[in-house]
Amino acid sequence: MGSEGEMAARLIPEFEQQHPGIRVRVQSIPWSAAHEKLLTAYVGEVMPDVFQAGNTWLPELAALGALEPLDNYLRETATIEPGDYFAGIWDTNVIDRTLYGVPWYVDTRVLFYRADLLHRAGYAQSPRSWEQWLQALHAVKAAAGAGRYAMLVPLREWQVPVIFALQRDAELLRDGDRYGNFRSGRFRQAFDFYLGLFRDGLAAAGGETQVANLYQDFADGFFSYYITGPWNLGEFSRRLPAALQDDWATAPMPSVEGGDIGVSLAGGASLALSSRSRRKAAAWQLIEYLCAARVQTELYRLTGDLPARRTVWDEELLAGNPRIAAFRAQLQKVRSTPRIPEWEQIAQKISEYAEAAVRQTMSADQALVALDGDVDRILEKRRYLLGDHGHNRILQ
Repeated sequence: MGSEGEMAARLIPEFEQQHPGIRVRVQSIPWSAAHEKLLTAYVGEVMPDVFQAGNTWLPELAALGALEPLDNYLRETATIEPGDYFAGIWDTNVIDRTLYGVPWYVDTRVLFYRADLLHRAGYAQSPRSWEQWLQALHAVKAAAGAGRYAMLVPLREWQVPVIFALQRDAELLRDGDRYGNFRSGRFRQAFDFYLGLFRDGLAAAGGETQVANLYQDFADGFFSYYITGPWNLGEFSRRLPAALQDDWATAPMPSVEGGDIGVSLAGGASLALSSRSRRKAAAWQLIEYLCAARVQTELYRLTGDLPARRTVWDEELLAGNPRIAAFRAQLQKVRSTPRIPEWEQIAQKISEYAEAAVRQTMSADQALVALDGDVDRILEKRRYLLGDHGHNRILQ
């Protein structure tokens, strides 16, 4: 998908030289169409032998029977070692104790910030606790002046409120992932913190619609903080003025209590094998090749995608970059979203009701009640298939 699809073709000639009897055809498709295209390909029985998938898609594809279980392949390989992967990322590929994908590159979200503006507000570095970070955001906002903000929080992204909830150790679903749990005390605390960023004027209530150009507005000091992922390492390096290249930095998410790194999302893309492939042995050989440490290094050179293999992070190419260090630290403390097929629909609802609460078309209580109601309806089929034991307990 995306830039990986364009660049992956460069990795194939060496594989074909090593395996003279195998030919590989690479098809590149945009991320925006990838999820639907994979589902359509499965229904039409034209799935690729090997394909890239966002790791949050794997539960849905596994439930359809589209994925080949990989445990037997893993037992026989000398190339892929689970201990060389970040535990939280590897875990996203395991569904009901079965391995369905191998991490290809990793992704999580950290703080990107203007270090010079933070220093001007009286902070040498980004704080490690929620309380101190909130104080720093207020200080940055005060120093920035009227019409400017401490932080950019896009309203159409579900990731930020979910990260805050995971930091509170909130369980997003309950009763065996049968029902929404968004009215729980821990999620409500995190949601209040999220809404407070807008209520206190630290983040623009218009979200990304108030930003003409993300990179230009960051350079102009319209906002100083942004929670985002590794794809923006290259974008910030390319798009920010040369005079500001020493003035921005990254940091792991702060934690509720402080003194440690806070939780962030376990993201990234995996390589999977189609259950209907007629070339499974050859397809697995391609996965082994693409996941080899040396090829992971080359993928990073080509795309900037952060390697899934931890040993690659020790190479000077990554180890010498202080901005990447924040991602390495963060990847030690990530959590996955619920591994159920319905998660993509649920994530969309979180974004929808979070935006309603920010824009004050609904109160926080109304938004969370409605969110739980919609999520319960989304999970209705799941309850039916599982026997709805959770509902029976509630009725009793």
